[in-house]
Amino acid sequence: MILNKDTASKKIRRMALEIAEKNFDKDHLILIGIKENGVVIARKVAEYLKEVFQGTLQLVELSLDKKKPTDIALHETVEFNGKSVIIIDDVANSGKTILYALKPILYQFPAQIETLVLVERTHKKFPIAIDYVGMSVSTTLQQNIIVSVKDNEVEMAYISE
Repeated sequence: MILNKDTASKKIRRMALEIAEKNFDKDHLILIGIKENGVVIARKVAEYLKEVFQGTLQLVELSLDKKKPTDIALHETVEFNGKSVIIIDDVANSGKTILYALKPILYQFPAQIETLVLVERTHKKFPIAIDYVGMSVSTTLQQNIIVSVKDNEVEMAYISE
């Protein structure tokens, strides 16, 4: 196990505070959670942000098949023009999921796009930089990082062979 429930919560809170600090001058933030676990993390980030961020927060769910990301769907129509967007997922492995999650956003003209993950691996195959990282872990290519979610809470993260 690399993260327990308490540590994961602290890391999500810290990232929310970083977002508030970096985006203090913005009046609107759009948080896009990648289903399933990214949505849970995005909700927790929004919950913590509400305590410190003065602007409007909008939470949007995005669905895609992480193995074959051809069908990408936002669960509501969103106006991204001139807005600050943060794409949120549980783990960044190769960067492919986040790269494909950009697709529906790029048809408009957001002011900025940032990324947040709870756990980042060091095996990027795509040119994606993560702006907010809960923890960075070096693993072998054969290992996977699993984030376990229960009752809309991150329960733990662990390395699987």
